[in-house]
Amino acid sequence: MSESQQAEAPRTPTKRGGGDPATRGRTTIADGVVEKIAGLAARDVVGVHAMGSGLARTLGAVRDRVPGGGRGATATRGVKAEVGEVQTALDLEIVVDYGVAIADVARSVRENVISAVERMTGLEVVEVNIAVSDVKLPDELDEEEEESRLH
Repeated sequence: MSESQQAEAPRTPTKRGGGDPATRGRTTIADGVVEKIAGLAARDVVGVHAMGSGLARTLGAVRDRVPGGGRGATATRGVKAEVGEVQTALDLEIVVDYGVAIADVARSVRENVISAVERMTGLEVVEVNIAVSDVKLPDELDEEEEESRLH
């Protein structure tokens, strides 16, 4: 067969492997990924002032001021995830603004977190436990604001 005959011959695609490419391999998602998604989704809810306990927020503010201190830690503050192969469970610690209905804020946080985590990861969220650790009063300064006065 000449080169011109080979170029004109119809090529049949070579099928390699078998089955759907999406089933060839495994995807694992780190706990920190789920924690970051959940933390950002929780912060988007009106009435959530901050995430984490007072001590965690204070330590986080100090760590954020240190060069290379890990800005990513802010997104996961107040969030703990347990991630399995197909399911995840989350524990969140939040600070709410004074005057909001805590039950309504918790419900909105739960819905927003479940929606974001399931949409982005494909994992089933089996539970979202929420602990309200503080209420932010209108005249209170944040620990971050108090800390920023010191240089």
